Amino acid sequence: MSAKDLLLEIGAEEIPARFVTWAIAETGKNAAEALGALHLSYGALKATATPRRLVLYVERLSGRQDDSEETVKGPPKSQALDASGGYTAAALGFAKSRGAQTGDLRFDTVKGVEYLFAVVKKHGAETSELLPDFLNGIVKKLVFPKNMYWSDTTARFARPVRWLVALYGDDVIPISFGGVNSGRESRGHRFMGARAVTIPNPAEYWNVLEKEFVIADHERRKATILDGAAKIERETGCAADRDPDLLEEITQLVEYPVPFLGSFEREYLEIPEEVLIATMKKNQRYMPMRTPDGRLAANFIGVSNNKASDMSVVRDGNERVLRARLNDAAFFWKEDLARPLETLLPKLERVLYQESLGSVLDKSKRVTELAAKLVADMGWDGIAADVKRAAGLAKADLVTSMVFEFPEVQGVMGREYAKRGGEREAVADAIFEQYLPRFAGDALPKGKEGAVIGICDRVDTIAAIIKIGLVPTGSQDPYGLRRASRSINEIIWSLGLDIDLGSLFKSAASLLGSPEDALSKAIEFYKNRLYNQLRERGYSHGTTSLAVASIWRRPLRTIGMIEAFEAASGSEWFASLVQSAIRVNNILNKLTIADAKAAKLDAASLTEDAEKKLLRVTDEQSARVSDAVSRFDWEGVCRAMADLSPAISGFFENVMVMADDINQRNNRLALLFKCRGIFDAIGDFSLLKQ
Repeated sequence: MSAKDLLLEIGAEEIPARFVTWAIAETGKNAAEALGALHLSYGALKATATPRRLVLYVERLSGRQDDSEETVKGPPKSQALDASGGYTAAALGFAKSRGAQTGDLRFDTVKGVEYLFAVVKKHGAETSELLPDFLNGIVKKLVFPKNMYWSDTTARFARPVRWLVALYGDDVIPISFGGVNSGRESRGHRFMGARAVTIPNPAEYWNVLEKEFVIADHERRKATILDGAAKIERETGCAADRDPDLLEEITQLVEYPVPFLGSFEREYLEIPEEVLIATMKKNQRYMPMRTPDGRLAANFIGVSNNKASDMSVVRDGNERVLRARLNDAAFFWKEDLARPLETLLPKLERVLYQESLGSVLDKSKRVTELAAKLVADMGWDGIAADVKRAAGLAKADLVTSMVFEFPEVQGVMGREYAKRGGEREAVADAIFEQYLPRFAGDALPKGKEGAVIGICDRVDTIAAIIKIGLVPTGSQDPYGLRRASRSINEIIWSLGLDIDLGSLFKSAASLLGSPEDALSKAIEFYKNRLYNQLRERGYSHGTTSLAVASIWRRPLRTIGMIEAFEAASGSEWFASLVQSAIRVNNILNKLTIADAKAAKLDAASLTEDAEKKLLRVTDEQSARVSDAVSRFDWEGVCRAMADLSPAISGFFENVMVMADDINQRNNRLALLFKCRGIFDAIGDFSLLKQ
């Protein structure tokens, strides 16, 4: 039977935009996997959606399954053949169980033993026979983050399903879901299209719906929005903010997008632009626009789901709604400016941070004290006063009217209110920059003041949340501890801050009254995140593990260590040194406590040239390594270890460590303890072998 196109359309009440993109990806993945399992070939597969329909379209789906052949292992030859060479009852039973004839049996050798195998041939079924189960499976396998049920309480979907179209070529494939049976009747646009639309066959689906004002392909809708935005940009000379997430959301909110230009009164531009942008994007799903010099324009691009005969009516309605929201923002702005930030701090005592950890004011005081200690430890006296002031005011904007209405502008409003309240610029900027980076790819703090507060805030969060036993597991991380750890490192690396995080975590735990095991768990959590971040940069497992185990406390220094050791890792001396270090550990770890104590070095009793050389080289390189490590001079460490490597290799090649003579043995073991002292000053070299 020849190939035909397949169409599945699941029609529903308006599905939330945040579910639609996920559903498209999930449907495509599930369909491809299922068709592969069914051995059905096809030309192309497309999943798409609108707010009212989820669509699967498969081009040139084969009319029948591909024939297949499977080889199945049976009993050993010794059990499959009788004395006369005929098949035994066991062999015949095996063949029958597999639906095979004796002519389909053969012997083959597996790991030196001959077994009976059956070659099972399966003839492909007609595709039309397989499609009902396949399509039902596609529908039922979709489990949304939030589901509803309606007349049929056994069915679950994002919103109640109202119609089903299932066509293979000209034929309807019978399926049922939620009390709805499939057919060829779809629906047009809710306001502009026909309530009932007949789909003759899959190939005509797209055009039939478009005549009823439904652009079913989400990529075409997105292109329509962008084309409309580009036209408006040319007309106005302004540029639209093409936020990918906003564009995706708008695309999944409309079935027939009609972009239009809107505007608002210029007086609203006196409000911080972040508030205006939040109002337009979050509340109204508008694209803000900027003038050629980068300033926010008093215009926006909206996308209507209705092609009105007079689009000015649509524009006026949207402008009226936006104006009302901007009036609210202007009121909050003026109201908040009437009160200095400092006067709001007592209100933070009534804002719960976490039920076991007290209020936001409690957290703010901890962070202020932690930041002061960090600044003192680093010797940054010049910024101490600004850090203390900014840390004290850092969370005050959380209780302003503007942030209550627009939570996403926290920090932004703190900065603006601080500036207008006469605070120093460094203080105001730090109040904002404490939150950077807010998401992947976001800007990082430019000033040390904001960086210090941001790092201390995140360290306090990690220590506090882990103290109360809420260590992230799997995908569950409600307090964003993974993101906090990542941000700490990004800030440190970006600004080149050589901070001792070990000391900082210890101070945070002390302020929280954390027990020792909670501090250990917090540190271990952070170290795991540091390891993952370094691995994402492309560094090897071994060198990353060594650096994290050795100097995790100084994340700025980890990269230098890793890069120096990775540069050396291709050298012959380096591979030999790693093997020697592992051998040293293996020998010394097997010693009893008494044997280890007896290993005293007597240089005068050394007899072999190799052991004398090793003593001389270890004496020379021990100080070099210790000095280089103290200065984080990893290239210097590698140069010293390159000099040590041949001496210790020669020792193992020419000297029997565990000699029969007890004095010789103790002398040689003492030499190895000196070698291990050098290795231990750097880290666990056995990690480099992993």
